[in-house]
Parts: sequence; structure tokens; C-alpha cells
Amino acid sequence: MNYFCGPIPPSIGNLSDLTTLSLGLNELSGKIPVSFCTLKLTDLSLLINRLSGSIPEEIGNLSSLVNLQLALNNFNGQLPQQVCQGGKLVNFTAAFNNFTGPIPISLKNCRTLYRVRLEHNQLTGYIDQDFGVYPNLTYIELSYNRLRGKLSPNWGECQNLTALKLAGNMISGKIPKEIVQLSKMGYLDLSSNQLSGEIPAEIGKLSKLIKLILKDNKLSSEVPAGIGGLSNLESLELSINMLGGPIPDQIGDCWKLQSLSLSKNYLNGTIPYQIGNLRALQDLDLSFNSLMGGIPPQLGSLSDLEYLNLSNNNLNDSVPTSLGSMVSLISINLSNNNLEGPLPKGKIFQLATPGDFSNNKDLCGEIQEKKLSRNMLKDESTSKSENPFLIWYFDGKTMFEDIVEASENFDDKYCIGVGGTAKVYKVEIPGAQVFAVKKLRSMVEGIETENIKSFTNEIAALTKITHRNIVKLFGFCFQEVHSFLVYEFMERGSLADMLCSEEGAKELDWATRVQVVKSVAYALSYMHCDCVPPIIHRDISSKNILLSSNLEAYVSDFGIAKILKPDSSNWTTIAGTYGYLAPVTEKCDVYSFGVLVLEILMGKHPGELITNLHSSTGTSVPLKDVLDDRVPPPRNQKIVDELALMQNLSLSCLSTNPQSRPTMSSVCRQLEMHIANN
Repeated sequence: MNYFCGPIPPSIGNLSDLTTLSLGLNELSGKIPVSFCTLKLTDLSLLINRLSGSIPEEIGNLSSLVNLQLALNNFNGQLPQQVCQGGKLVNFTAAFNNFTGPIPISLKNCRTLYRVRLEHNQLTGYIDQDFGVYPNLTYIELSYNRLRGKLSPNWGECQNLTALKLAGNMISGKIPKEIVQLSKMGYLDLSSNQLSGEIPAEIGKLSKLIKLILKDNKLSSEVPAGIGGLSNLESLELSINMLGGPIPDQIGDCWKLQSLSLSKNYLNGTIPYQIGNLRALQDLDLSFNSLMGGIPPQLGSLSDLEYLNLSNNNLNDSVPTSLGSMVSLISINLSNNNLEGPLPKGKIFQLATPGDFSNNKDLCGEIQEKKLSRNMLKDESTSKSENPFLIWYFDGKTMFEDIVEASENFDDKYCIGVGGTAKVYKVEIPGAQVFAVKKLRSMVEGIETENIKSFTNEIAALTKITHRNIVKLFGFCFQEVHSFLVYEFMERGSLADMLCSEEGAKELDWATRVQVVKSVAYALSYMHCDCVPPIIHRDISSKNILLSSNLEAYVSDFGIAKILKPDSSNWTTIAGTYGYLAPVTEKCDVYSFGVLVLEILMGKHPGELITNLHSSTGTSVPLKDVLDDRVPPPRNQKIVDELALMQNLSLSCLSTNPQSRPTMSSVCRQLEMHIANN
């Protein structure tokens, strides 16, 4: 946990009585010296550095090895096959590297194992052949490798196991019923594999389970009623499977549940009213099923619910008035059902878009004067007598008039920002909130086709996404005289402006800057991985990161966003803010994120540093030489560690080879892994 850089001195291998060597959380580069292999090491920790190359096979000669930590480096090649030949290995971590080849053969009979983390590599092999029974094992994660085979019943004999994470592999076959014997299990993640068959009927025996993630498999049959026995469950994700039958009423017994996702299955029957008992629920997604009947009024008692998605089902009847009193709700989608009648009065129904209620039988409400539909744009002949807003959370015509009046017909004294194609105004409407209005240059002024495309791109992107760290679009207007978008107003302005100001830079202390980096990372990961199809921002920069009154970060300005089609993942054009973008590929946002992280650490654009990094090999920059000297050096070791990790992540994001850059989901996982280890 210092700023050591350069290679590890091979002469350390001369310390013949050395048993513990801990070099983690530095900026060391190069290979592991072969001279280490003659030592009497019991503990070797090299995690979170910039080490590379292959691991000497002779590491397996360290017969006393108890603790081996290699995670978060740039190692490649195979893991040493005899790493546990001494039969004493307890803790083995090699996650977030580029290891290929098989799981070390010596692990199969290494009954001393307590904790194993090999996730985010390219390891191959068969999970039913390469692992045995481990009586002491408490935590194992092998996610995001290339493992095949079936889940062995032997996992049921690992009685001390609290976490089994195997997501993102090619594991097939059924979930063995023996897995319900793991009475201490708290976290089971088998998502994004090729598992089939049914969920074990006695799954409820896992009474200490907190997270059950089985999404994106081929599981069939019904959701077992025994799921109600999971009284400590906080997250249940069964989406993207082939589950049928009704949602069991017993789901209402999982009273600690915060997130429930059953979307994209073949579930039928009615929505159990017992879901209304889940008072801790924050996220409920039952979309893309064949659910029938009415929406239970009891859902209105979910006082903490923030996201509700019941779209693409066969629901009928009217929307219960109880939903109008759900003050925590920030997103609702009831589209593509057979609902009818008036929408309830309440905050969420004022703040929703017509698209959230489109394609129903005959819904009506105050969102638009006309019947709700999925229209996106009208032509230039839209008259002033028509409602000028096509997506709007309030009465569109009234709000249009209020915005024009409050801004005195967009007088420059209300202007808070100017771009190449638009101006941004601060508009405060009496009796309402403050908005940021982004006004496009009018058609009368000779608006260009490319500007219209940018405008529609931004609308298309923002109507598809809802995330706490992405600025919220309230509505838009497209007319001959006035074309603008209306956003929530961010009191502290852009990150760029804050960093340029001496006072602003000092206010952005290290803990705040760490949180800004995390917020942007999570927003980008959501856009790339959770949106269908994925959305690439293409212009991530400090001027497009806005800060709220409490300095929380929000990604904004989607003018050149690209919505990825499955058959189109590469582009050759250049777009976006100069100095932040590589040629546009699916990794362009990752590169921009790397630049942004360095800018947040340095307090200024790192252009010269990036040039130096790209023009030399093996260059290491000590963290202390990077940090903004306008802010006192961090004293909290946890913050120091996080800043060091972020510097390392930024450098990997800046790789000249796009394929060598991590994904944003990988970046988020590394941030989460660091938090979990501290």
C-alpha cells in the first residue's frame, strides 16, 4: 500500500528464511522473479499492481504456501498446475487477469481451501471434473470464465460454503438438488449459463440466503412454492429463463426482499396480492410474461418501491388508485397490456411518459390530451394550437407556455451554457421546480440535418434509460420556432467547471471524487450492459458530468449517443469532445472514462500524461505525482487504496488496443471487489 513502481527485485529471492512477502496495492510492473520459487514462503500477496507475464510454474514448489494473492494485475498464460501440491493452500485469488488454460489440477484435492477467487479470466475446463469436496471452503467465485460441464452434487458437501458465484460461463445441466444442503449459503449466483431443468423444489431450505441470482439460463417448470422459506432473501433474480405457471403466493413470505425480477419468462396467472407484503421492496420487474387479471391494489402499500415494470403482459381492468400514493416510485411502465380507464392522480403519473402506458386498451390521463401512443416526432407543420410536447410529464401545452414565459422567450440572461448547436437555460417556473432547458438552434435560423439527428439521438437514448446517475429527461418539444429538451436542473453545474475553480476543486475532496468515479462507472455499465439494445454515449467528458446540490454525479448530453444494433458494434468515424475519444468502437466510452478518471485525480485534463504513456512502454506514474495538489493529501488508507485502484483502472482503460480495455461491467466489478475486500 505504497507508491512503489518498477520491477520486483529478483534479489529478494536471496532471503532464504523469508516466509511472508506482501507487495499488494503498489504500482509494480514486470514479471514475478523465478528466484521466488526457492523461498520458504507461506504468504505471497501481489494483488492490485501492474505485474504481467506468466506465473512461473515453479511456484508449485512452494510446499508451505498458505496464501497466494495475484488478483487485479495483467498476468497471462496458465495458472501453475501444482499450486496446492503442499496441501496447505487456504486463500487463492487470481481474479481480474488474463489467465487462460485449465484450472490447476492440484486444486481438486486441496481440502484446506477456505477462499478462492478466479473470476474474470479466460480459464477453461469442466467444472464437474476440476473441483472436489472442500470441508473448509467458505467463498468461491469463478464467474466470467469459459468453464463448461455440469454442476456436481459434491457442492452439497461443502458445508461451510457461504458464497458460490459461477456466473457468465457455459455450465449446463440441472441445478443439483444437493445444493439445498448448504445451510450457511448466503449468496448463490449461477446466472448467464446454460442451466436447464427446474429450480430445486426444496430451495427454501437455504434459509440464510440473501441473494439468489439465476437469471439468463434455460430453467423451466414453475417457480417453486418453497421459495417462501427464504426469509432472509434480499434479491431474487430469475429473469430471462423459460419458467412457466403462476407466481407462487408464498413469494409474499420473503419479507426482506428488496429486488424481485421475474421478467422475460412464460409466467401466467394473476399477480399475487401477497407481493404487497414485501414492504422493503425497491425494484419489481414482472415484464414480458403472460400475466393476466388486474393489478393488485395491495401493490400501493409498497412504500419503498422505486421501480415498477409490469409491461408486456395481458393485464386488464383499471390501474388501482392506490398506486397514485406511492411517493417513492420514480419509474413505472405499464405499457403493452389491456388496461383501461383513467390513470390515478399522483406524483408518478405526472412524472411518467406516454410510452410508459402505450399500447393498452383505453387508458386516459393528464399526461397528454390525446390517447396515449408511442409517437416520437411530428413534422415541421406542428401548429401552436396543438400540444407541442410529445413526451411530457405534465400538461404539455401549459408547460410550453410557462417555459417560454419564464425564460422571457429564451433571453440570454437565463443562459447558463452554450454549445455548437444549442444553448442551455435555467428556467424557474413559479410554483414548480427549476428546469435546465436545452434549446436547439431553430429551423428559422437554418438548423442543419445533423443537428436534428443529434437532437433525436438524445431523445431516443434518454427515453430508453432510467438510472439514478443519468440526468432525467422530463420532456421535449420539436417545432419550427422552438425545439428544446427539458431536464432536471443540477445546482452545481458541470464537473469541468468545478475542477477549473480553486474553490470548487477544494470542495471536491478525495472521498467525493471517488464517489464521482463510481457513479459514472455504474451509469456507463448500465448503458452498455442493461439497456437492450446497448447505448454508447460517445462523448463522456467532465463537461458532460453534472453535479447535484450534494455533489452526486450525473451523466448528461446524449447528443451523439449511438444505440447499438446486434449486427453493428464497430464504427470508424470520430465524434465527441477532442482529447477524450479514441476512434469510435464499442470501447470508446471506456477510453473516455479512463481519461475522465485521470482528470478527476489530477484536477486537469491529462493530455500530456496520456501522450507520454502511449509513447513509452512500462511507464509507471506514482499516485502522489498524479493527485491534485489543491486538495490536501488523503489520510484515510481506504481512500488511498481506492484512488490507487482507480489510477490503475484508468491506465487499463487507456490501452491503445480497444480489445485490451476492460468492459465497464468489469470496471464496476473491480471496484466492488475492492470494497468487499476492505
